Amino acid sequence: MPPFDSTARKQVEPLAPSTPAYRSAPHNIEAEQQLLGAILVNNEAFYRVSDFLEQRHFFEPLHQKTYELMSSLIRAGKIATPVTLKTFLDGNIDIGGITVAQYLARLAAEATTIINAEDYGRTIYDLAVRRSLILVGEEMVNTAYDAPVDFAPRTQIEEAERRLYELAESGRYDGGFQRFAQALTTAVDMAAKAYQRDGRLSGLATGLDDLDKMMGGLQASDLIVLAGRPGMGKTSLATNIAYNVAKAWQGEVQADGHTTTVNGGVVGFFSLEMSAEQLATRIIAEQTGIPSSQIRRGGITEAEFETLKDHSIELQGLPLYVDETGGLSIAQLAARARRLKRQRGLDLLVIDYIQLLSGSSRRSSENRVQEITEITTKLKALAKELAVPVIALSQLSRQVENRDDKRPQLSDLRESGSIEQDADVVLFVYREEYYLQNKEPRPGSEEHTKWQIAMDEAHAKAEVIIGKQRHGPTGTVDLHFEGAITRFSNLASTNRLPQPMG
Repeated sequence: MPPFDSTARKQVEPLAPSTPAYRSAPHNIEAEQQLLGAILVNNEAFYRVSDFLEQRHFFEPLHQKTYELMSSLIRAGKIATPVTLKTFLDGNIDIGGITVAQYLARLAAEATTIINAEDYGRTIYDLAVRRSLILVGEEMVNTAYDAPVDFAPRTQIEEAERRLYELAESGRYDGGFQRFAQALTTAVDMAAKAYQRDGRLSGLATGLDDLDKMMGGLQASDLIVLAGRPGMGKTSLATNIAYNVAKAWQGEVQADGHTTTVNGGVVGFFSLEMSAEQLATRIIAEQTGIPSSQIRRGGITEAEFETLKDHSIELQGLPLYVDETGGLSIAQLAARARRLKRQRGLDLLVIDYIQLLSGSSRRSSENRVQEITEITTKLKALAKELAVPVIALSQLSRQVENRDDKRPQLSDLRESGSIEQDADVVLFVYREEYYLQNKEPRPGSEEHTKWQIAMDEAHAKAEVIIGKQRHGPTGTVDLHFEGAITRFSNLASTNRLPQPMG
């Protein structure tokens, strides 16, 4: 085919030996010509690329216009040929000495085969992605040169990361219809993976069996809000789940060198309230059974110190990553989560807690409810973007304390509207023992006897109330809670106890 004379984009001859050659953006005019020609010859070729290829991916404006017209005609059930297309194009355009109609006829006449249509489409798409990369790079350079004084570099880094992540995620060819046999294979593969996982679950196992049974594990792309009043143990429950998921992690190296998760998961923990050292002390206390208060005071025996040392060596290898930066904005958090997924992998994200995040400066200048709405909406979007479950902790309003039954309800969520709406799952942590121990009547009275019975019944027990679940039932799960070491575990029930010897 004669060269396509697009003078505005062609490399020009150097004006002088010292003038550098003009470097045009990555493109392949011949691949565009071959694909358009193949579609003109056989419109079926369009469906081989229509899932991923769009008008904007073509480099040459005439090719963009031609592909757009083809798409409209074929999707309307009409035939796209040089004859049907030429009526929609400007006949006065001169293309290297020939008209548009002649150019389209030549594209069709010189097309090789539709078998290669998908390969041509992918070539065009990949070059479009490269041009987008160049654009991001140029904008980064120009913004860095011309940034106003009050424009923080961190903001530019986050924006660049967001755009690069979008490019990375969109630079694929998946999607569209698939044969049912392929869907069946995928379903069987998922079942096989669930069978290999702890607890035979479709989602990530929390390590708390009754909770896993109710939820089927932590599902990818879900926003799970974990709420409770101070002292209920919501941070402890989150650290327990994070530890259990990280401890169960098993990876498998793929042929291309990257590692995929087979069981458990890589965990990212945003600890906006506690320091990383406090979080580590909690996890060590949970796992060794030595209260964190004793660890801090140094009031431990030599044997306990050896136990602590052994567990700390084991904990060092966990794929658990902690970010202790306070006062993060939701944009900063999202950028750091994307970076972690790209560099280390990510299967579960935990945020402690929503009310310590800030939204955009515009939202925060309006009111707190709108700011929380922006934060929860973006957390849900982040869960979908990264395809991981996100556990976000939340405070509850004080109105809980004014009721006789202090079990939380959805209406108790602080700035509740958006949290309740955006969450796929809402969990409440409740411990009756916490409230009872502050109400001890006078010893020796009849009320004290009743109180003691209630305390014995509530001792070391916690309830996780599933207040909302999009994909499953609501209800209450009873757990064992050891306050001294802030550890939640499965509650021993009659069906878990050893059978008596006969």
